[in-house]
Amino acid sequence: MKRHILLDTATIPNQGGALCLFEYGEDFVIKLQTGKGGQLMNSRMHGSEDALAAIPCGQIAGRPAARVLIGGLGMGFTLAAALKALGPDAEVLVAELVPGVIEWNRGALGAKAGYPLQDARTQVHNVDVAKLLQSDTQGFDAIMLDIDNGPEGLTHSNNSWLYSLAGLTACARALRPKGRLAIWSATADQQFSSRLRKAGFAAKEEQVYAHGNRGARHTIWICSLKAG
Repeated sequence: MKRHILLDTATIPNQGGALCLFEYGEDFVIKLQTGKGGQLMNSRMHGSEDALAAIPCGQIAGRPAARVLIGGLGMGFTLAAALKALGPDAEVLVAELVPGVIEWNRGALGAKAGYPLQDARTQVHNVDVAKLLQSDTQGFDAIMLDIDNGPEGLTHSNNSWLYSLAGLTACARALRPKGRLAIWSATADQQFSSRLRKAGFAAKEEQVYAHGNRGARHTIWICSLKAG
């Protein structure tokens, strides 16, 4: 019988609590230490994390020296999907707030996604993604955000800025012409769709299975800047 075996605990900066990495049979699970909301990630169910990068990066893959930003390393599957979709001259920046998550992806957890941190195109930064968004105007062909549980938040109150009108406006400014913004969420959110439009985006809402073609589905917004 499979059981959860605690491998490590990583502190979330700014009094955000802690994340716990568990081994569960052949898989890995990340949970909040408090237990609130159950598991955050499972290495067996990453279909929507793959799609978060595969869709927007597929749309900009033909651009020379494409430069993209991923907010939230997670278990590395979004990064791996971006690298798969993009060319050899691409640059993929990853912003991850929790140092322990970066170390987990360099260790045994990294094998599940094919060790994408070892790819020469990858640059990982132990920083809040908001800082990169605000400092790199028109710097990215695509931005992919998988921070917290989506717009509803869960792990850290500071994440709410990213999904506010101000945060989304910062995303718009950080995109190059005809760039793409993709945002992952555990659930649909009509109010957030409206907020995207107010920030100047034309957004398409995709429902993607977490694993295979049945069971739980997650929401991904695929956004482009409105003309004019």
